[in-house]
Amino acid sequence: MNFDDILGNDEAKKYLSHCVTDNHISQSYLFVGAEGIGKLLIAKEFAKQVLCLQSEKKQNCQCKSCQCFEGMNHPDYLVINEKGETIKIDQIREITTKIMEPPIISNRKIYILNDCDKMTIEAQNCLLKTLEEPPKFAIIILISSNENVILNTIKSRCMTIKFKAIPTNELKKYAIEKLGMTQMTENLVRFFNGSIGKAIIHKESQEKFLKIEAFIEDLNQKDIVTIMNEAKIIYDKENIVKILEYMIICLYSKSQQAKEYVECIEKVNNCIQHLKRNCNFDMTLDTMLFEMWECLQKGK
Repeated sequence: MNFDDILGNDEAKKYLSHCVTDNHISQSYLFVGAEGIGKLLIAKEFAKQVLCLQSEKKQNCQCKSCQCFEGMNHPDYLVINEKGETIKIDQIREITTKIMEPPIISNRKIYILNDCDKMTIEAQNCLLKTLEEPPKFAIIILISSNENVILNTIKSRCMTIKFKAIPTNELKKYAIEKLGMTQMTENLVRFFNGSIGKAIIHKESQEKFLKIEAFIEDLNQKDIVTIMNEAKIIYDKENIVKILEYMIICLYSKSQQAKEYVECIEKVNNCIQHLKRNCNFDMTLDTMLFEMWECLQKGK
């Protein structure tokens, strides 16, 4: 893979390519942007190019560093928290110890901290010491979807690169051609919100999303009995949050036609809050649907 194989964020990719070409590389970066827009993929490709032993960074390079990188056994490279879990102080302590050891293959060592906003405050303070006085050969890349929870003292020591959502037309094309999501409605595109990661995660749910969309489409024409019968598809406790979020997207589209749908959105949001408070699942959804039906009766 190279930067050209990664969709979107051309400005960030161009800047990082120039950093490598000009050998003007900072010791700490902060990649900021929404989840699933390619921050980690771009960080990995940047790391590969930085660690490459050839002066000209070519695609399919066969230097020892690139071979180790592709084989996922590069001793000078490590991704922490690739699965997006909480990063604890013990993990950071281990990093701050290992990063002081000189590189084995390349001229540099690179550590990527994925979802670094999930570091505990203790872990952030521990990392801060390394960011203040890193060894000359070390590069740390922090990846975050929520920079507001990162200490300002950490952010001030990093080169911040802002990542943007994938443009709608590019995301739609990718979903159709690469993910096989042939029925890409405008509501689905809005739900993915410029995130390829979100499209990949939810591609298997496309059929359910389309049924929910069909359920909402003529909701104001249905009686309460029909609504309760057809709404069985949403009674899915494991996936209820994403189902309700998608209902909001569909209702918002309908709100352009009738203001009663705005009130329906409020009822869905209330339902989400009640479920977070562990209210009875079936009863909460029943109430939401009945209240939505009542709202839509006002428009008749």
